[in-house]
Amino acid sequence: MIPPSQLRLRSYRLHRLAWSSLLSLGIWSMGLPPIGMLQVSAQTVPSTVRSAYTLLDQGLVNQAITRFERAVQQFPESLEARLGLAIAYRRAGRDADAFQAYERVLELEPNNRLALLSLGTLGGFRPEWQERGIAALTSLLQQNPNDGEARSQRALLYIYEGQFEAALADYELILQDNPGRDAIGGAAQAYAYSGNYEQSLTLFNRYLQGGGTLAGDAATAYARALRETGDAAAAVQILETQIQRQPDLTGSVIRMRAEQALNYAAIERLNLATAVLAPLRGREDARMVLGRTLIAIGRLNQNETFLEEGIRLFQAIATAADTPIVLKREIAAVLAGFPASQSTALNVYQQLIQQYPDDRGLQTQVAVLQYETEQLSEAELLTQLSQILRTIPTDLTQRSLIVQALIRLRTPSPQLLPLYENLVRAGVTEPLLYFRIAQIYLRQADFATARSVLDTYQASRPELVRQSGAIDPAAELLLAVIDQREGKLQESVRRYQAIIDSNPRDKSILSGALQGLAGIYQGQERFTEAMVLYNRVMALNPNDPVKRLGQAALEYQAGVLARSEAEAILSQWLMTQPLTQTPPELYSLVGALPAASSRDLLYQSLLQVDPTNVLVQTRYVEMLASQNPGAAIAYVEALIAQNPENIDLYFLQGNIAQRLGDLRQAAAAYESVLSLTPENIDALSALGGIRFRQRRYQSAAESYSQVLTLQPDHAVARAALIDLELILRRRFPVLRQAEQIRQADTVQPPDLSRIQPVPPSEVEFLPQGDVPLPWHE
Repeated sequence: MIPPSQLRLRSYRLHRLAWSSLLSLGIWSMGLPPIGMLQVSAQTVPSTVRSAYTLLDQGLVNQAITRFERAVQQFPESLEARLGLAIAYRRAGRDADAFQAYERVLELEPNNRLALLSLGTLGGFRPEWQERGIAALTSLLQQNPNDGEARSQRALLYIYEGQFEAALADYELILQDNPGRDAIGGAAQAYAYSGNYEQSLTLFNRYLQGGGTLAGDAATAYARALRETGDAAAAVQILETQIQRQPDLTGSVIRMRAEQALNYAAIERLNLATAVLAPLRGREDARMVLGRTLIAIGRLNQNETFLEEGIRLFQAIATAADTPIVLKREIAAVLAGFPASQSTALNVYQQLIQQYPDDRGLQTQVAVLQYETEQLSEAELLTQLSQILRTIPTDLTQRSLIVQALIRLRTPSPQLLPLYENLVRAGVTEPLLYFRIAQIYLRQADFATARSVLDTYQASRPELVRQSGAIDPAAELLLAVIDQREGKLQESVRRYQAIIDSNPRDKSILSGALQGLAGIYQGQERFTEAMVLYNRVMALNPNDPVKRLGQAALEYQAGVLARSEAEAILSQWLMTQPLTQTPPELYSLVGALPAASSRDLLYQSLLQVDPTNVLVQTRYVEMLASQNPGAAIAYVEALIAQNPENIDLYFLQGNIAQRLGDLRQAAAAYESVLSLTPENIDALSALGGIRFRQRRYQSAAESYSQVLTLQPDHAVARAALIDLELILRRRFPVLRQAEQIRQADTVQPPDLSRIQPVPPSEVEFLPQGDVPLPWHE
């Protein structure tokens, strides 16, 4: 949830403090008290202005306003008259008039401290004033960097704007200079909203020990820090007391109720979350806060009811004519993350781009959304992005939009890698950007770099750094895939099982772990265990046709589903889904079915999206080999020439060479894998089988012994070594060790369920700058 947009009570107190200071130090910042100033400047200050100040000093604010307004008409160049009118408006609660009046003061004296500080204070009253307030305070700080009052207020405005890094930069300076209690409380809020909850609690404790009280937005931020550090129950208690004391729905109470709903959701009390939000429904001033909260709860608890209500509310706000641009930007960014609302997000961005045609962040959002809504092909998307992002813009807002759009691509094209890394070189430190980069390196079978990028990703997550030994479940899932791809099946199984045992809140991660482990069992022909796991996947995703494709592939390989039934499921998918939808499960089913010339166009279509997917490439090459073996071999060699470090292509080459009876070429292919990943169990086992067929028994024994050293329960290696003992008439120590371990039941052929990189096309993103990347240092 975005932090509060205004703190009227605090801002009012700041203004009263400024007014008191004004009376004691001199209204016109000249170091003289009001009476003395008026006495010495009686000849220069009109009597109308002096009498207006007298009325103001006596508390007769409305009469003072009338007289000041008359003075301004009579003396439009009088700084004293304009400043007095602004002060009087502010004391009368006429904030909009005061805001404009202070702007008029700055027309006469651009560096007037009171006017700049007052604009900064008023900037906290309305969202549309925040940007101007920040600018006024920045101007003031340029004159006097040590102005703690101006810096504290600017930090608050940065919080309201969601610019947490900027707010923290101000508070870090403030905290170095023995700040007052209120500044410490403000810093505690900033750290809470920026996600550094431990530091927030430390500052809140300091604030409370110094006599601070928890009320309004301070209580809300404190509750958030408690919830996010694992004490949601305490957060609930704090805000329950606050809400009971404040029955009126002020802005602070609206935000407090929204935070309390999140607290209830964290302890799985969605009925109470619904109840605490009930007074906000139908209120114009609560729509944004309510929408944010509903969507946050929907995401947190995987609850479609909350999500759908929040999305509908955001869609209504986005299409309203009076919605400020800053809110439209926020809404569009949220709606773009949900397929059902991407069309609305696209419409909002297209409206914004009419007002800001040169904004490359908006241009990127439009291009990506057009791709996600199937209005652009991947090739067209790449072409547009290459034109939009020839260079990375320096504007931080544009960069933020660009990153938001690009990280939404769940399976980004490897051709985008230079663009993603250019953003990192430009100073972008978004964790999800690192995660996408790791995914691309995984697709390119560059496992070492993928691991290094994941280290950078986890180091960029401060909540993980602060919790020693904590591991991000999404990163752990990707590491499990990397282990699986490298043939480290035991380690991969351990990671998958640990994720499953932890029962992560994000069901997509749980589904991914279940599918990954099922894939390993499937490759080992342990179909019963694999199907048990996949049944859990289906239970988590009962209406997902994509998961049904994967289930069909597994059931067909297990002999549970007839070929005709599997082909019927494939045909149903192809008739109801556009070819732009090419999930891994589709490749799995197409790859599981025997090669067929009738699927030639389907193979080619899938390989246009993922040219080196081993499953589909195998079927396509088998089809070619049945017609022209030489063409099939040349086709595979061309793929390897394009990406010589991709081990999956060598597996494909070895598989096809074996099918064609070319054992020499098959052995060379598996040796190429081992030159890249020396402990790849799949390659060692396959090479052992080739050497056995070539009657090179000693070499076969060495390969299988290495397999058993790495994986003692490898059934194929053990069975082969038993045969080799009879042939070579000697016992293998590694076999005697393996006999003490419970044996696996069946074979472990190479894992062919991998998605591979797309070869380069005509669109090319060039690296920009020479800033070293963390994973290349």
